Amino acid sequence: MLDALDLIVAGFHEPVYAPRDKKHHTDAMIAAMAGGLVHIVSHPGNPKFPVDIPAIAEAAAHYDVALEINNSSFTHSRPGSEPNCRAIAEAVRNAGGRLAFGSDSHTAFTLGHFEHCLRITREVDFSEDRVLNVTPRRLLDFLEQRTGKHIAELADF
Repeated sequence: MLDALDLIVAGFHEPVYAPRDKKHHTDAMIAAMAGGLVHIVSHPGNPKFPVDIPAIAEAAAHYDVALEINNSSFTHSRPGSEPNCRAIAEAVRNAGGRLAFGSDSHTAFTLGHFEHCLRITREVDFSEDRVLNVTPRRLLDFLEQRTGKHIAELADF
């Protein structure tokens, strides 16, 4: 199935992976990054799954995996995420890694809404140059660099 996927986003979700403790979550997240298949870790700021933020930011920079700042985490999906998301943006900035923005909208009405992501990254002076999905070309270049695969049907972006 991996051959059919261009982008792999992985994250903790309660119906599949029950919350445990900070060390277990941190170790699992870093192991997923170290495996080399994950491109983006989704909503790592979820307070139900506490992690060692500096450790995951360092690992993400080392393995060239983007950590997501998810807009819906600020509004309804994962209450209490904002302090963690701010800390993640700061830690990734300091580690020299990348962020990705997500809307996690589940409806067409909020697809691509990133106002809270933008606010947080501006407040912590995170460089837009290191936000993975600012343009389709930046994301495609990242995927090609990571996987060595060229996605022919998206070559015109």
